[in-house]
Amino acid sequence: MTINPDDILQSILQSISNIDHIRPEDIPNIDLYMDQVTTFMDAQLRASKRYPDDKILTKTMINNYAKNHLLPSPEKKKYSREHVLVLIFIYYFKGFLPITDIQALLEPLCKAFFQNGEGMNIESLYREVFSMEKDQIECMAADIKEKYNTAWNTFHTAPENEQDSLRLFSFICLLSFDVYVKKQIIEKLIDLHLDG
Repeated sequence: MTINPDDILQSILQSISNIDHIRPEDIPNIDLYMDQVTTFMDAQLRASKRYPDDKILTKTMINNYAKNHLLPSPEKKKYSREHVLVLIFIYYFKGFLPITDIQALLEPLCKAFFQNGEGMNIESLYREVFSMEKDQIECMAADIKEKYNTAWNTFHTAPENEQDSLRLFSFICLLSFDVYVKKQIIEKLIDLHLDG
């Protein structure tokens, strides 16, 4: 298998430069029924799907989130903008955290800030967190380039016809180790948060 290292790196860098988040002003300013929420989330987060048939959110997921106190219950079967913002946090966290950890993070925030008319609320919290996104993407791009270069400088003694695939494996391992370590740190922080 011949792999063009420049094509791989450029493709990765292009894909992370296209990462974007849902802006609060993109969320309808009216309360939504469940079907409208799932349709909205699917349309807004479509680019994050790995496969076309992947589901962003289902009715069952949303009902379970409310039942397990990850998401405040809807009012008269309608979900507010703040519900949608909490669902966005859940969507991002559920890729690497168990539901119990997500609940530990979000339940206190929802109790303190959900539908809080004065001062800090879920929308202002969301805006603050996602305001850091652009700088983080630039840092990630630099880190990915460094890991890629490190990986592509391995396996010089391997058979030439195997070097590209082994280097790709090395790159995947470096990225995976990064995810593993960050997940460990996140879990430690959640445990400290629960004890605090």
